[in-house]
Amino acid sequence: MFKEHIKVRFCETDALRHVSNTALAGWFESAREPIFKLFLPSLDVTQWPLILARYSIDFKAQLYYGTEVEVRTEVARIGNSSFELRQQIWQSDTLCAEGMCTMVHFDHTSQRSEPIPEAIKTRLSEHLLTSE
Repeated sequence: MFKEHIKVRFCETDALRHVSNTALAGWFESAREPIFKLFLPSLDVTQWPLILARYSIDFKAQLYYGTEVEVRTEVARIGNSSFELRQQIWQSDTLCAEGMCTMVHFDHTSQRSEPIPEAIKTRLSEHLLTSE
C-alpha cells in the first residue's frame, strides 16, 4: 500500500464549508505518482506509458479544511495490459471517499495497449489489496 499525505488547501473548500468534490480526483491522481514511477521512474511525459481508462469516486463523509488527509493506494487487480487501483481518502481516522480506477499500459505511437512487463507486474503485486 502506498500512502500520501495531502494538506487541504483553503481554495479546495466550497460555499458549504467542506472540501469540494472536484478536489478529490486531483488528490487521487497525485497519489498515483508512486505507481507511475514503477512504469517510468523519470516521469518523462514524452515517454508516458499509461492512460487512465476509467475512474469512479464514492463519497462517504465530508472533508474539511484545516486537517490533512491521507490517500491510500492499493492494487486491486493486475491483468495483461491493464490494472485497477483502489484508493481511499482518510481524514481524522474516518474513511471519507473511496475511488477505483483502471489504468492501461499504452503505446501512444501505435495507439494500442501493450502487455505490462513481468518485472512491473511483480512490483505491482507487492501492493495488492490487503483489506476490503
